[in-house]
Amino acid sequence: MSTTRQPPPGEFGPEPDGAGTAATTSDARVRSLVLAGASGVVPLARDFTRQALYDWGWLPAATADRRAAAEDVLLVVSELVTNACLHAEGPEGLRVAQTAKVLRLEVADRGTGQPAPRTPHRAGRPGGHGMFIVQRLCLDWGVVRTPGAAGKTVWAELAAPS
Repeated sequence: MSTTRQPPPGEFGPEPDGAGTAATTSDARVRSLVLAGASGVVPLARDFTRQALYDWGWLPAATADRRAAAEDVLLVVSELVTNACLHAEGPEGLRVAQTAKVLRLEVADRGTGQPAPRTPHRAGRPGGHGMFIVQRLCLDWGVVRTPGAAGKTVWAELAAPS
């Protein structure tokens, strides 16, 4: 988790203590999906994100590196939504935002827990790899909580392909 900087806030609530600044650049692209009460939320979130990647020109990928970048995004979406299902009373929503350099994923949920990679990480054991994968694939990730409100938003940022 980031300890060096505060990311810009998303639609799911302000940063604590007013930190961060909203992305106001004209090149920002944003998509939001309500997941509360939906069934099959992991494939729904992946399909929604895949469509955004097609619309934004990430897919179809012209090179292996661009294809890998898109697959990393879809894997991180799967991990964040799955964690919300397993550990946080289910996801409320998904937000996907892209600027020229970064793609930001945000999953809002109703949970009170604090996601963290399991340590020590044991690659040979089933389960418990979600946040380790997120940590390895992303530039940064973290949690935003709104004081006085239930739940949290878990965010992750990946580099946009060049």
